[in-house]
Amino acid sequence: MSSPASYQRLQHAQDCACSVCWSRREMAKPVRSRSTPCAQCRPAYARPIRTLQMGCVGGTWKPLASEWTVEPAFICEKHTPPARPPKYWSVIYDSGKPTPYVPMHEPFELVG
Repeated sequence: MSSPASYQRLQHAQDCACSVCWSRREMAKPVRSRSTPCAQCRPAYARPIRTLQMGCVGGTWKPLASEWTVEPAFICEKHTPPARPPKYWSVIYDSGKPTPYVPMHEPFELVG
């Protein structure tokens, strides 16, 4: 009988379908993008429009304070996420408004 340690060192077959080999093959695949690239969508962009203050840093003059303009991001209709998460359940039968439970506090007699 072989020990578990010697079993772990055995080489797997080329077409092995165990979970270890399957995971290794899946991890080697390139990651696919969740969405296709779009020419309409663009990220937010900020750029300086005017330098307000310059300073000598390490022997070179660099801007220390600037005015910036910001262009907001744009996401096309195709890539805009839905307003609410998808429904994971649905109503099968709607019997109307629920009837509230009203406890009875009056004594009653059992009819036998």
